[in-house]
Amino acid sequence: MNEPDNPLVLRSDRNGVSTLTLNRPEALNALSPLMFAELRSHLDQLAANSSEVGVVILTGEGRSFSAGNDLKAIERGEHASTPHQQAETLDLIEAMPQPVIASVKGHCYTGALELALACDLLICADDARFCDTHGKWGMVPTWGMTSRLPERVGPLIARDMMYSGRVVDGHEAAQIGLANSSLPGEQLSEATIAWADLIAANSWHTLREEKRQMRTLAEFGRDEGLKWAREKGPGPAPDMVERIQGGFKR
Repeated sequence: MNEPDNPLVLRSDRNGVSTLTLNRPEALNALSPLMFAELRSHLDQLAANSSEVGVVILTGEGRSFSAGNDLKAIERGEHASTPHQQAETLDLIEAMPQPVIASVKGHCYTGALELALACDLLICADDARFCDTHGKWGMVPTWGMTSRLPERVGPLIARDMMYSGRVVDGHEAAQIGLANSSLPGEQLSEATIAWADLIAANSWHTLREEKRQMRTLAEFGRDEGLKWAREKGPGPAPDMVERIQGGFKR
């Protein structure tokens, strides 16, 4: 494992929001097996601690979110700790109770794009660069690109991005629905925190249930899903009456 005084993933907690930062800026936060192991450890802890952390931010140190899978690690013969370590980590992001926000600047290529797509929400800098380079390197996506990208932007745009390997900037990412919003890079960090705080101010019980229902209902037909939501939900949050009595403070 990585030395404890030089972690590959940093964690900071504030007001119910936990920020995970990919921390290999000298390598544009390339996704090595060791980085994935550290990321998975943090995510496991957060998923088990949804009473203390209501929202998670995933971002990158330095000038990029991540340049993608660490090709040099592949050349060196580094292997994941399990056969599907990376894909299972992305699945965990989708399944964990808390909403996860990807905050993207600079490069977000291939494996990093797959990582960002596993997050519930995405905010990016205008000069962010999204790209799928599987075709360039003769690789085949196995972390979820062929499912999550069409779900996010629609099949026509997904085919364009995957088949051509062209770069999509932050402006276009927001236009096509890859990102929720795009803004000048110097505003990204502050805007991400403000967005996370806005979400975390709501009932975490509701947030967890909304995320769970959307994931569950995606597996049902529409009528079956509507029936499930009204009959199988957990009911309101314990503090619902207190929230109503306190009114909305926006």
